[in-house]
Amino acid sequence: MRDTYVGSIDQGTTGTRFIAFDHAGRVVASAYEKHEQIYPEPGWVEHDPIEIWENTKAVITRGLDDAGIDADQLAALGITNQRETTVVWDRETGRPVHNALVWQDRRTTDRVEELTEAGKAEEIRAKTGLEVDAYFSATKTEWLLDNAEPLKMRSARGDDLRERAEAGELLMGTIDTWLVYNLTGNHVTDVTNAARTMLFDIHDIAWNDDLLAEFDVPAAMLPEVRPSSDEELYGHTDPDGFLGAEVPVAAALGDQQAALFGQTCFDEGDAKNTYGTGSFYLMNTGSEAVESDHGLLTTIGFQLSGEPVQYALEGSIFITGAAIEWLEDVDLINNAAQTAELARSVDSTDGVYLVPAFTGLGAPHWDGRARGTIVGMTRGTRKEHIVRATLESIAYQTRDVAEAMEADSGITTTSLRVDGGAVKNDFLCQLQADILGLDIARPEVDETTALGSAYAAGLAVGYWDTLDELRDNWEVDRAFAREMSGAVADERYGRWGEAVERSLDWAGEE
Repeated sequence: MRDTYVGSIDQGTTGTRFIAFDHAGRVVASAYEKHEQIYPEPGWVEHDPIEIWENTKAVITRGLDDAGIDADQLAALGITNQRETTVVWDRETGRPVHNALVWQDRRTTDRVEELTEAGKAEEIRAKTGLEVDAYFSATKTEWLLDNAEPLKMRSARGDDLRERAEAGELLMGTIDTWLVYNLTGNHVTDVTNAARTMLFDIHDIAWNDDLLAEFDVPAAMLPEVRPSSDEELYGHTDPDGFLGAEVPVAAALGDQQAALFGQTCFDEGDAKNTYGTGSFYLMNTGSEAVESDHGLLTTIGFQLSGEPVQYALEGSIFITGAAIEWLEDVDLINNAAQTAELARSVDSTDGVYLVPAFTGLGAPHWDGRARGTIVGMTRGTRKEHIVRATLESIAYQTRDVAEAMEADSGITTTSLRVDGGAVKNDFLCQLQADILGLDIARPEVDETTALGSAYAAGLAVGYWDTLDELRDNWEVDRAFAREMSGAVADERYGRWGEAVERSLDWAGEE
């Protein structure tokens, strides 16, 4: 009998990866493809959904081929995705009406401010657990229906997108929904992605009629909401399609919830931080939706078939890894690996602070009009100081969130599980331990986002039977303990708050 595996489609902000895992949670196949970042105007960020789908097919095919694995050896497929990024497409043709609006996109900031000024923020937050922000899908969907160019393929109802949406001719979804639709023909999302739309009541676990009315989003265009790990399955791939096999599609989680699951944070109080384009700090709060008084989001962590949802508190930091990419863009570094060497070459930033608010600030500040700032420079400032300040900004932003998390949950965190591309940087991991005063645990398998969706898919089809099996797979690659004195860490962190103040509302006059 041939070996079987579980495949994960990890569709991220900058590219799409396919990974297949074995029973021990080890990587047996992998392929990756970048996609274009489209910036039509300052603060606008788009992706081409067709390019993402074509890349998804390409990485699955290449990953399996390179590993010598046949598609029928896949026991299941899971999906994890960049959250909030929104697609509207034609049900009949499958063609998008416009590029996807990416989670980083700020074009609906005016609409968000209008909602806040109208006193609607608290009501929305009570239902959704979210701050009113352009980050989420509701205002993106509203913008697409109001502003997207009508499809070239006309319908009998004419060009009006809202009419077509009301008639069920147009569908919307986050990227998981777009991929499930293309893989299976079914219009499905999971609870974690639905919870990021600002249209979903996380207490009733249902789309909310008042929110749909507020954003004028027709219910007919919304996907069916299912558990993250679904024994009833989202569907199967087409045996006559690109895979040539009927593979169950059994799970989906937004990328940060998938990382929580992949880090086996199954119990109340377990916490992880993922360092990607942005950073996302999540703590499992169990069956209780803990409301935040400190600028965090209350969200859904995951849901297994037949079980209640598990909630989480989340601190969303918009720019961390993207700040390192910016260093590369402006030729201060040649590649990300160089940051550790340059940062170590100086003892400190020499008083320089960089606030990477390139697309505003997320938790706990929530200022869509904040902008990137460098303060404290002198004639003696060198690129090494700026590079170190960039790495320190990642640690400081994480402490902002960690302190808010502790205040909201009442739980004192002693250890933080970390993952994502940036944690390969030992200097950053040590810096994070120093600034937070926590033990940092980096796992053996650092592709925890993909692993989380694979675990969820595998549980749905019986590839793994229990959560304990998954816990047994988790192994520490390296742990980092604080080496900097608490007084020094507190002093440096204190001035960070002053730097943040200077970045706030910078784009307010635009």
